[in-house]
Parts: sequence; structure tokens; C-alpha cells
Amino acid sequence: MTEHTTALSVDFSRKLSRIKPMNAGNNGPKTPRADQTCGNFDTFRMLKIPYARLHDANLCVSYGAPHVVDIRAIFRDFDADPDDPASYDFTMTDIYLKALVRAGTEPFFRLGGSIEHNQKKWFTAVPPDFRKFAVICEHIIRHCTGDWADGLGLKITYWEIWNEPDLDADSAANKRCWQGTAAEFRELFCLTFKHLKKCFPDLKIGGPATAFPLRNPNSPGWKSRFFAELARRDIRLDFYSFHLYTSEPAMLFRLVREVRAYLDSHGQPQAESILNEWNYVSDWSDQWVYSLTQEAGIKGAAFALCVMLGCQKLPLDLLMYYDMRAGCGMNGLWHPVTFELQKPYYSYFMFEKLAALGTEVYSDSDSDEVQIVGAAAPDGRKAAVVGMFSNDDRPRMRRIEIKLLGLSDANRGNLSVRLMDDRLDCFEVPFELDGDVLKFPFKFKSCSGLLIQC
Repeated sequence: MTEHTTALSVDFSRKLSRIKPMNAGNNGPKTPRADQTCGNFDTFRMLKIPYARLHDANLCVSYGAPHVVDIRAIFRDFDADPDDPASYDFTMTDIYLKALVRAGTEPFFRLGGSIEHNQKKWFTAVPPDFRKFAVICEHIIRHCTGDWADGLGLKITYWEIWNEPDLDADSAANKRCWQGTAAEFRELFCLTFKHLKKCFPDLKIGGPATAFPLRNPNSPGWKSRFFAELARRDIRLDFYSFHLYTSEPAMLFRLVREVRAYLDSHGQPQAESILNEWNYVSDWSDQWVYSLTQEAGIKGAAFALCVMLGCQKLPLDLLMYYDMRAGCGMNGLWHPVTFELQKPYYSYFMFEKLAALGTEVYSDSDSDEVQIVGAAAPDGRKAAVVGMFSNDDRPRMRRIEIKLLGLSDANRGNLSVRLMDDRLDCFEVPFELDGDVLKFPFKFKSCSGLLIQC
């Protein structure tokens, strides 16, 4: 029987669109202190992460928890005057935002509260006055992007209203993200959106970071009623944000397509589609520890690489890994204590090489388990990244060949190939360029990544 070879191709002469920010994440680096020098600022900065969503920053003492980002961490007394700068405590939030900007990353600001799993809640409570909540958000934006209250004057394009308000049903005993009802949230969202859009027409306002973007088993009518309320109030979102955790890239790709189709057919064709929480999760109970282990290893790295590459070709505007938070168990890129680099770091290292070149070129794969994206720069530099993923823990090997069209003589002379697998962290490997076909004298493991540069 003839052994199957996975056939890939890249045509660098066929320019497509820009490389999109598929390599964004949630949260940023830990800046080392003089007395505790452990941190990851330099290695974070090397990845050139385009955006960092600030959700759950207030769970991390390295950023200043419990005094950072969340509305009730900044505006601690809801009876205070929202027009008085003295009512706000921006200290730790300002430090965190400045660190992100120094790392070359634009903050993506979530207006609301970090998830609360405990029985008592502080940051996800229903604001007693929705209009006042909107005014508080307005002043936070004026401070961060302007000069109000010794403001920072930063570029922060995206402002997201709340997080996962649909995670728990109205009748749930222990709501984790929104303590009120779905109807109360719709009122809060719509009032806040309209107020902020009136104040800041050039900023992107949206949300609501849904846990169940299409089918909600806890609240079956949540989505349809939310979009109906947007239509009733003539609200056109700048972006719609949603979440998905899975162990199968195909499921994530299918959801991305379905969300875009839903937005287009339900009055929001202008809205950007943003998947701003995702990671490898087999399940949240029996397989939870297994999932965390895989997230930090080669399976999590291959999954992350394939998701980024696959979503580049899908109708998605922004993709944000959860979580790059310092010390978080779901942060596959850095060890939570030592900040040593882990396998998924190299997935982001490889995708950044595509982003640096700027323009996607045509590419194709004959296998659903193998993703490929090529990119080119105006100065003639070229690159391609290949991601191979299988959720099967049994060892599997595959042969691949890659047709590289549109190479110049200089490209051929400068060609290099780096491999990421369970042993190698983007180390150079041998290859043969037979005409236009890149061949390898070895087989690839089922979870691997390749960086081709010239």
C-alpha cells in the first residue's frame, strides 16, 4: 500500500488580504519587581501581541488585584459623584495599562467585572443605577484615552460591555458573571452602548462576550431576545464578542462561520466578529486537569497554532487566547511560577513571523488536520507556517510535501525551516527543495508546527 503524503501548497505570487490579529490574547506580562525579579515582560514583548483583553485582570495580584480594571475596583463607592475625579482609583489600572503599552500591545478594555466563582460576589453585582454606570464608564474612557483626571491619553480602540452575562440562567443559585436577569442585562447594555457611542463615536463599542454565542442550554432564548432588543433600539454594534472552549478546531471553525452568518442575517452586518476567549478544553469536569496539562504542552501548542492559522482564512476579525494572565493555569505560554517558556509560546512566535510580513498569500492543504498560511512582505521576504493537530493521544506520524510557488532566486538561497514538536522548540531541520516542492527526510508527529522563512 502506498503511504499517503499530505500535500500543501503556497503561491506567494497570489496576494490576498492582510494577516489579521489572530495572535491576540487576554491580559499581559508580569513586570518584575526589584525584590521579586521573576517575570515575563521581555518574552511577552518579543511576541508583539497586537491586543490584550483585560478580562479577569482583577484576579491577578501581579497586576494589582483587587484594585485593577474592574468597574467596582476603580469606582469603589457607587454612591459617589461620577463627575468627581476623587471618586475613582486609577492607580493600579494605570500601571497595568502602561506596562501593556510598553510591551507594544494595545489594551482591549472590558467594562464590567471579573468572573466570581465564590458564593459571595463583589464585582459582578447589578449596578443599582444603569445610567450612572454608563457615566462611570464614560469617565474611565476619558481618563484612559484622554486627559480627564490626569489621563493617560492612550490608544484604546475596543471597549467591551460586560463579560458572559449569559453564562447562568436567571434562576441559577450561584451566578458567576452577571447577578441579575437577562432582561436587566439588556437594559444595562443598551443604555451603556448608546451613551458611550454618543460620547465616543470614533471608538469601537460592543460586547457582550457571550459564553454561548448561538445555542444557550441554560437560557434558550437569551440570544434571540438580545438581538431583538438591539433591533428595537436601533443599535448597530461595532463588534460582537463571544467565547468557545473545545478540543476540536473544526468545531471552533464551524462556530466562527455560524456567528458571522447570524450577525449578517440579524441586523448586524457591520459588526466585527471577535472570538475573545478560547483554548483547548476537553471538558470542565472529569477532563479539566487533563485539559490544563495539554494546554501547556505540545497538544495545546498544536491546537493553538491550527486555530490561529485556520481563523486567518475565516470571517473573523480578532482572535484572543485565554489566558495570558500571569500565574494562570490556563496560560499555556509561560509556566505559572517560573515563567519559563512552554510549547504554545512557539506557536505565537511562528504566527508573529506571518504578521510581521503583513500580507496573506494563497495557500491550501488537502487535510483537515493540517493548516497552512503563507505571507509576503513588499521587500520580497516570504514565510509560511504549518500547523498539524490531532486530538488522538496515540502516536501518529505523517509525511508532508509543500509546493512553494513564486519564490525568487534569493528566496531559494535563504530558505530555512524550523520545527516545533514534543522535542524541538522551533529548531532548524533538514529539507530538500526539489524544484518547487519542499520535501523532508523524516515523518512529522501528529501535533507539530513548521516555520518556513526566506
